[in-house]
Amino acid sequence: MELPIGRGLDHGLDCIARRNLTIENNQYEVEFWLNEITTDDLYNDTGIYLYMSTDQVRYYINKEHVDLVDVPAIIFSETMRDVDLFVGVASVGNDPEWSDNGGLPQHRDYWQSYSFGDLTEVAKTRKTILKSLLPRLKIKEVAKIEGKFLIVKGTLRTYKIHIGSTNILMEPNDEYLCIVPSGKKDVTEKIFLPFEGDKGLSVILSKAFLLAEDKKIIDSTITSQINRN
Repeated sequence: MELPIGRGLDHGLDCIARRNLTIENNQYEVEFWLNEITTDDLYNDTGIYLYMSTDQVRYYINKEHVDLVDVPAIIFSETMRDVDLFVGVASVGNDPEWSDNGGLPQHRDYWQSYSFGDLTEVAKTRKTILKSLLPRLKIKEVAKIEGKFLIVKGTLRTYKIHIGSTNILMEPNDEYLCIVPSGKKDVTEKIFLPFEGDKGLSVILSKAFLLAEDKKIIDSTITSQINRN
């Protein structure tokens, strides 16, 4: 399982990411279809489009297209994990400024759904881990899990961190709080995280620790939002 999914065409036009696997003398090829979004000529200086939309996943056995029910469970499981990682990392839902920065209006519903919608299977696993971690953290008295959110009660506000997207809403009116990672030392680096590779879990904990002591925050881009009437 060493070959990465993501062998699309460099120009971004109608890409098909492919992965080849061999199991029990059968050759499997998996295709993940992608399409460029050409709205407003959104591409960089090298001509590569900035945004892509995802489409279908197709499976072939020995060059023959097969129905999903005929795909071995291990092939399906591994390739779906690749697709999930691709979407999880590349999604515009990860951009905390998407809804306010003039991003494509027709995709704002997707951003909202991704940011605060139902939890994916990966996020459900993250939630389970958070439930076991929370009683051992110093913020345990001011943090709790409710549905798809980690609720953190600060001095100034109460915050709802979405366990899937890591985006934040502030009570009482569910105002959106934009916190962009600074690239500084991660405050959770000394905390053992039992789900290796889940950066989202680390981000959630970092935000929770920060907001639990919201009165100590000095970053004006954050305090101006928290103190907004």
